[in-house]
Amino acid sequence: MTTSTINTAATATSTQARIHKLLLSDGGFAALALRIPAAIIFIAHGAQKLFGMFGGYGLEGTGQWMASIGLEPGYLMALMAGSAEFFGGLALLVGLLVRPAALMLSITMLVAIFTVHFANGLFMSNNGYEFGLSLLAISVALMFSGAGKFSADNYFSKKLA
Repeated sequence: MTTSTINTAATATSTQARIHKLLLSDGGFAALALRIPAAIIFIAHGAQKLFGMFGGYGLEGTGQWMASIGLEPGYLMALMAGSAEFFGGLALLVGLLVRPAALMLSITMLVAIFTVHFANGLFMSNNGYEFGLSLLAISVALMFSGAGKFSADNYFSKKLA
């Protein structure tokens, strides 16, 4: 074996180990209980922003609103937030790449909390941040625990082991 063959094999093994670590989860069934309702909520909110579904305004309307509150360029911000919510929600639903999806969703929730809701106080009745905080807590918990049982991550981590 040549040195380059050994280096290539070591790199492949190292990459496989990193992917296995990313997918590995100790979340059990608790992660499933968090993933499914959060996924439904994120998918619906993302669909509002991206496609105008469920009473949403689509990319144009959401982009105009985001620009009006200082998130510029509004269209791009709407695309990023909507994509994080919609596709991140889909990832949570099937349990695929849950840690990176949860990271993106956490960032999205932090932006929503501090740019829109924080000044209104805690309670939803005043457009406060309690709902965003709940979704942030779920996303952070999934970032730490992983996808748990009944997930694509769990299936693939076993294949890589």
